[in-house]
This record gives sequence, structure tokens and C-alpha cells, in this order.
Amino acid sequence: MSGRMAGRTAWGLWALTVLSAAPTLSMASLSEPSSARNTGLMVLVIFAFSSVGALVASRRPENPIGWIFCLGALCWILGELALEYAVYALITAPGTLPAGAWVGWFGGWMRGMGWLIVVLFLLLLFPTGRLPSPRWRPALWGAVVFALYFTVVVWLSPASDDVRLAFVPNPLGLDLPIMSLLKEVLYLVLPLTLLVGGSAVVVRFRRSRDEERQQIKWFAYAVAVMVFLFVFWFSLALAGLVPPDTLLWTVPPLGLPVAVGIAVLRYRLYDIDRIINRTLVYAVLTVTLAALYFGGVVVLQYALRATTGQESSLAVVASTLAIAAMFSPLRRGIQNLIDRAFYRKKYDAGRILESLSARLREETDLDSLGDDLAGVVRETMQPAFVSLWLREPTLAPREGGPQYGRTARTGGPAEGFDPTAPGRGPRTGGP
Repeated sequence: MSGRMAGRTAWGLWALTVLSAAPTLSMASLSEPSSARNTGLMVLVIFAFSSVGALVASRRPENPIGWIFCLGALCWILGELALEYAVYALITAPGTLPAGAWVGWFGGWMRGMGWLIVVLFLLLLFPTGRLPSPRWRPALWGAVVFALYFTVVVWLSPASDDVRLAFVPNPLGLDLPIMSLLKEVLYLVLPLTLLVGGSAVVVRFRRSRDEERQQIKWFAYAVAVMVFLFVFWFSLALAGLVPPDTLLWTVPPLGLPVAVGIAVLRYRLYDIDRIINRTLVYAVLTVTLAALYFGGVVVLQYALRATTGQESSLAVVASTLAIAAMFSPLRRGIQNLIDRAFYRKKYDAGRILESLSARLREETDLDSLGDDLAGVVRETMQPAFVSLWLREPTLAPREGGPQYGRTARTGGPAEGFDPTAPGRGPRTGGP
């Protein structure tokens, strides 16, 4: 497929997804009770996957990740549209629209299929669009077989999986005891399938180098943030602090398509190291400051109660001022601690460069400076060899003009290389 045709196809799928979103939201707003808010959040997630998929497919048509997102998002939104249609036809205004049960059956299957397309094949093929190795072909076929098994179970299940339509019998359903067993097997195999896909990402990361490793870091970072938000929100829901609504399932995945798009398109790949570093620093800093703040408030309130016999807002004010004073030094300390623990090479390189900078301000001997500079380059960048070349003036310098030193060289194993030989310019690196 040519690039122009791929772009038209990708954005055509995106347009179908957007056009399907409008009646979905309209149907959801008319339903009783209204599900417009929850459906709107779901449509936002679908729009994010579809937009990233269209962008990736139009610019990297050879990579199936973009097409997976486009197709998965289209199936997903068509399923949501069919389910909202069925709710309106069977619950909100019974009898006003035809074939409500059939459309509900189709919507339940299509929505689940869209989700499976995105999740199962993304894990196996990200970021290159190919399997980690030919040995992973059984895993790919296993994902295909699982999708087919899901289709059979949904088609023959006696009732819909959508809680709003649980009372509606499936037109193709079989009211047999074995159907309950098949559905239990489906829910049991799904986590195993996701585990296999996740192991493919881990194996690929262990073998990856350079850009591919950075791409997987983007994906891993998005997944980690998604899991953290889900666990945090779920914990609040269990504690009764927030309602267990659709926000629990829709907000956490929003960053995943964005991270995948950045990784596949290779846009600012190496910023992920800085993002991960800042996330670790400020996460630890936030937890530490919160613990110090609440601990300080409790301790000061106890002390004031013991001395004055009553509580005072002085404890809150004092704790706030203490936290404000501790913010900068505590942040620097946590930054150094994380650099030493997780970014040791960069931390050591920074220390070495600082030491070299201090020596350069004091050293005047050219040979000593050359040796120091070559040693720093070898220690921080670890090239095959290092050579230093100082250009000789071709003409006699004017009085007061720049004075060039003689050629100096330091190096590793590159014996025999003469930077001053005729026809050879300055050169660094390479054996």
C-alpha cells in the first residue's frame, strides 16, 4: 500500500470512529438513567486510540500498531453505539426501535473484540510491529484462537455481559449448563493471555538496544502510571471516598495511546529518562513531605494539648512553614539519592566532568590537560579509542594573534593512527 493510500485509509477509519461517536453520545443522553457522562469518558479513550492509530498508520504504514489501534477503536465505538441503541430500544423507550435484542448482542461482542484487538496484539508486536523472535509465533496464534473462543462464548451465551441488558435473552444463546463453564474458562484464560503478552515485552526489553529500549521505556512508563492510578482509585473506592464509577476504568488508560504514539513515531524518545527521573523524585518528595507534614501536625498538636490544654492552629502554621523551608534541600537530597541508585553511570559521569572542570581552571600544562581530557572521555563515554588533535597554524601567526600548540594525542588501543599524516583530518572514535 502506498503512503498516500495508507494515509487516506487510516484517516478514513478515524472519520468513521468520530462519526460513530456522535450518535453514541446522543443515545446515551436520552437513556434513562442517563449514561452520557460515563459514555463520554469512554468515547474520549476511544478517540485517543483512534487518533494515535491514524497518525501512526499514515506515517508508518508498514508498522501494524497503527492499524491495530484504528481497527480496535472502530470496533470498540461500534460496540458502544450498538449497546446504547439496545438500551434505548429495550429500556428507555421499549418498542420504538426495532431489533433491540439483536443489536445488543452485536454490541456486546463488538465492544469486547475491539478491546481484545488493541490489548492482545499490542503487547506481542510493540514497538516494531514484529514478534520478538519466531519462537513467539505460537503466542500470536494463541491470541487469535482466544479471540475466536471469545466470539463463540459471546455468541452462544444466554445473556448479555452488559449489566443494563442482563435481563435480555441472547437471540443466539444456548441455555445450557456448559455455557457457564465456558465463560469461566474465558475469564480464567484472559489473565494468562495478558501475562504471555507482557512477558513478550519483558523479553524484548532485555534484548533491546538504543532506540528500541527507549520505545519500550515509554510504554512501560505509561503502563506503570495506568496501574498506579487504577490501584489508587480502586483503593479510594473500597474506602468509600469516591464512587466506583466509569472513571475507575477510563481515566487510567488515557496516557497509553499517547506513549505508544511517541514511541512508534520516535518523537523525543530520550526525554523518557528525564520524565522517569522527575517522576521518581517528585513521587518520593511528595510522600516524604506529606508524612512530615501530618507527623509534624500530630506531634505539635499533642505538645500544645499537653502544655496549654487545648488545640491550636499554630501546629498547622508551623508545619507548613517547616515544609516550605525543607522543600528545596530535601528535593536536592532525593535527586542525588535516586541518581546514585538508578542512574549511576550518569551520576558518575557528572561527578567526573565537574572534577575535570575544576582542574581545567588550574592546569596550564598542555600534555597533562590532554591526558586528563582523554581519560575523562574514556571513563564517561567508553569509546574504542581516543585521540586529541591540536591544529598547527598553516601561516605564521600575526603578532598578538592566536598561538596553536603542537599536535598532541592520547589514546587507547588505536596504535599506529597518526592524526598529522597527509590527507588525514581530526578524527575521534572507531577502531
